[in-house]
Amino acid sequence: MAMDQARSTISKIFNGEPRSYTRFNLTQNMEGDNSQVEMKLSSDMEEEAEGNGVGEHMNHHPRPSYVSKSSQRSPRNICFMGIAILLLFIIGYLVGYLAHRKADKTYPSCAEDLAPDDGEDMAPIETVPSLDWSDITAMFKSKLTTDSIEKSLSDFSSDSHQAGSPGDEALANKLMGRFKSYGMNPWTDEHFVRVQDRPTSGTNKVTFQNKTYAESGFLSYSATGSAQGAALYAYYGQVEDLRRLQDLRINMSGRVLLVRAGKITPAEKVANAASVNAGAVLIYPDPADYSFERDTDLFGHVHLGCGDPYTPAFPSFNHTQFPPAKSSGLPAIPAQTIRASTAAAIMKGLGGDSPRGWGDGGLRDVVYKLGSESDLIAVEVNNVLTEKKIHNVFGVIKGFIDADRYVVIGAQRDAWGPGYARSTVGTSLLVELARTFSEMVNNGFKPKRSVVFASWSAGEYGAVGATEWLEGYLSSLNMKAFSYISLDGVVTGSSFKASASPLLYDLIQNTLKEVSSPTDANKSLYSEAGSNWEVSVMEPMKMSDPAYPFQAFSGIPSVSFRFTSDKGYPFFGTMLDTKENLYNATSMNLLVLTKTAGEIAGQMALRLVHDHLLRLNVEAYSSTIRANVAQINKEVILLQSSGRLPKKLKLQWLLSAMGSYSRAASKLTFSIENSNLKDTEQCRIINDRIMAVERDLLSPYVCPLESPFRHILLGSGSHTLGALRAHLAAIKDGSSADTDLLRNQFALATWNIQSCADALAGSVWDTDNEI
Repeated sequence: MAMDQARSTISKIFNGEPRSYTRFNLTQNMEGDNSQVEMKLSSDMEEEAEGNGVGEHMNHHPRPSYVSKSSQRSPRNICFMGIAILLLFIIGYLVGYLAHRKADKTYPSCAEDLAPDDGEDMAPIETVPSLDWSDITAMFKSKLTTDSIEKSLSDFSSDSHQAGSPGDEALANKLMGRFKSYGMNPWTDEHFVRVQDRPTSGTNKVTFQNKTYAESGFLSYSATGSAQGAALYAYYGQVEDLRRLQDLRINMSGRVLLVRAGKITPAEKVANAASVNAGAVLIYPDPADYSFERDTDLFGHVHLGCGDPYTPAFPSFNHTQFPPAKSSGLPAIPAQTIRASTAAAIMKGLGGDSPRGWGDGGLRDVVYKLGSESDLIAVEVNNVLTEKKIHNVFGVIKGFIDADRYVVIGAQRDAWGPGYARSTVGTSLLVELARTFSEMVNNGFKPKRSVVFASWSAGEYGAVGATEWLEGYLSSLNMKAFSYISLDGVVTGSSFKASASPLLYDLIQNTLKEVSSPTDANKSLYSEAGSNWEVSVMEPMKMSDPAYPFQAFSGIPSVSFRFTSDKGYPFFGTMLDTKENLYNATSMNLLVLTKTAGEIAGQMALRLVHDHLLRLNVEAYSSTIRANVAQINKEVILLQSSGRLPKKLKLQWLLSAMGSYSRAASKLTFSIENSNLKDTEQCRIINDRIMAVERDLLSPYVCPLESPFRHILLGSGSHTLGALRAHLAAIKDGSSADTDLLRNQFALATWNIQSCADALAGSVWDTDNEI
């Protein structure tokens, strides 16, 4: 409307006819002069047309420039023209000023409102108010209370909430209601996954010496059918246990391995057995490791991987139509859990030698023997593959500056039985953290980045719900989610342990310094850990870890932690994971331990969303890469000196890539120390470079379908530095050297590390081009 009025005013000033208009002809002087503006009215153009024929125009004959008539150049008209131009200038200035103010409100600075360093007089910049860190932590601790945790534990406990069941759905709806009450606008993520459950009718069976034992426990994703072979006691079924049997010249092909639960996962036990061509695996809880009754059933899964194994590397959305596929981690041999009482009956009938050092079990009246070729045993597995609809539930507290960057806090919701330690504690703590953060925002806390609270289903089958979500949104998650914090199994004892990306070690250390011990409020968890806290606290992240798919599949820096005991919690995977047993395992300190676990998770998340820059130490991977490369270099030199490897195999490029990463990390740290952290855009650019490190350590040279855990340091497969070390160790132990495979492994590892260093360096003109 304002512009229409302006045009009308100008038209009146020039006293033009209704059909008159003004044309601006901009011609650029090719010799560098400023553009000239020639204003012509329609009446002038008509005269120009009368005085110049078409031929003259086409031949570019010189002609004088036409201007407005003399009557229009009177002082009065010139005055009106000046007024009109001044009005246009004022209108344009006001529009630009209002637009600039709106932009300032939409994109606030990443820092508090501080005076500029150069001392110049500048207009104050409108910023997001920020509380002091001590105020934030004090507010957080005051709102996270044992009373509220106890109420949530009561509200979210359930005796039956297996994935996809009505009990699981009821808990999901309850979570949705809680998140809505916190003003979080929650949503759900629906997947249709295939899982393997126990037989709908009948049982799985084990037959030995003409006696059949019906077993109610089961191992999901086992191969189904029957297998028969001579029984062989294989201790815990670890690689070193099977190697010892090989050293005793025992042929394990076709044998039914009887192994004790513990040490490693059931999936690893079955994979190890399949590697030596065993016919089947039976897993039992030995009383020396498990304190429960001898007739207790065990539950678990044997998929050596995460997610739905029938849509490997793809999301199990209902609308996707993939050809039949199977994960490479699915076993090809039957596997079954048996009760300790069944194992005792079988062990009493075994012949053969007594294994030295393997007779430390707790089966009464049993002499542990390896078994002979005549001790035949039959295994029948009748598990049923079914499709289930599961729901992941999410709530979010959006950041006030970088809302599209977020930390995810997640917990498993389902369990085989009561699952009090497995899922109830984590789910309740997730709800309490969501409530606490929401109340803090209502009381003035304004996080710079967002926090996503996630409740996963089908965790008992191998982090199925979480992995399917990662697979569905992989292309955006590993560029937006900068950390994952797992709350699964956070309390089963009183000793603190953690597994994490090296990028998060500093954050964990600083958090432990700020959180009090649950047993002594005058001491921090850090002081309890001792001088070498990494050795006493940090553990390698295993495939069974709930944070593993985030770390090794998606390249998101992740952490899982727990209060545990030296012997572990014996009731995981049983119907005995109850409130009473967990209270006893924690010496009745469950509420205090859960609150401390909440403070650890909450303060790590607060640091990640409050500070200008992400608390991820990119230099931590320098020492990890250096340690791996140094060990590889040492092995290669030894093998070359003994003639097991050719001298032409050089490590100079791998060593150079290692140096490139170290220099790039140091350069970024120096850049951070000398950056203006009040600059919003600079903060974002640096944070994006930090976030890319974990993602760039995923190997781009392997197929996710065949090797989903592509992380070269923490993943699994032939592309990892661990596999390269294992290859060299096998050559050292007598295997023939596959030089071409070694060279390929060296090449892929070299370029993976070098590309990560190049990305960390930032702009392409800053990359180190030494290789």
